[in-house]
Amino acid sequence: MDLAQFAASYWWLVFPFSGLIAGGVQGLREWDDRRRRDRLEMARIKYGQVSPSERPAALGAVTGDDVRRLIAEHDGVEQRWRSYELDVAKLIDYPMMTDMREALTVEFHRAKRHADGLRPAAPKELKDPDRYVAYRTAVTDLAVAFDVLEGEARRRRTTTFTDTEREALRRAKQLLALAEDRAATHAERQSAYRRAMRELEGLVVVPEEATDAMERRIAGALGGSPAGPGDERPERGADGGPGRA
Repeated sequence: MDLAQFAASYWWLVFPFSGLIAGGVQGLREWDDRRRRDRLEMARIKYGQVSPSERPAALGAVTGDDVRRLIAEHDGVEQRWRSYELDVAKLIDYPMMTDMREALTVEFHRAKRHADGLRPAAPKELKDPDRYVAYRTAVTDLAVAFDVLEGEARRRRTTTFTDTEREALRRAKQLLALAEDRAATHAERQSAYRRAMRELEGLVVVPEEATDAMERRIAGALGGSPAGPGDERPERGADGGPGRA
């Protein structure tokens, strides 16, 4: 029996096989979700997250040292995040850090917004045990979320990109190095910056803070010298990002 005859005689086998394939895809998604939840839970254990059932009264008096340590921990996570947010070259190596299609990235930004919202205007506000516990829990969640996101971003790097896309990332990184090169002319640096941003379009989410920081570094290295022909500051697009050359 040839293949055509087999297909004609046993066409009904398509249905159970398609069911198995669909079940397999769903199973992989559920496994990935479980793995992500397990990593978050292990990170919470590592950081000694406060139990929701812990009562503020059990803490005793909140000291100034307690408050300072907690705010310093929040600042430490913020500094770790800023090292990515302000460094385009680093984001090229770890693009997951700003990819909001990723659940772990969304989880981090949600935790960041919550912790930032609970941060006191003045440290003395945390002398209230209820506020202290709420803020401490939020900061721990933030540290956990960042730790898990960074670990996954470093594990994955650019493995989800095609060879063509990775080549574009490589070119962008080289162009950014030229844009930061003080030995290059103003025109060369500006042109390299524009070309690098075009290479990154659709591949890496570059925060406006990162492009602003790079443009300030380029302008600062040139001593604020007036722009010559072709040396103008890169135009900003409607979305605040670099415009096309």
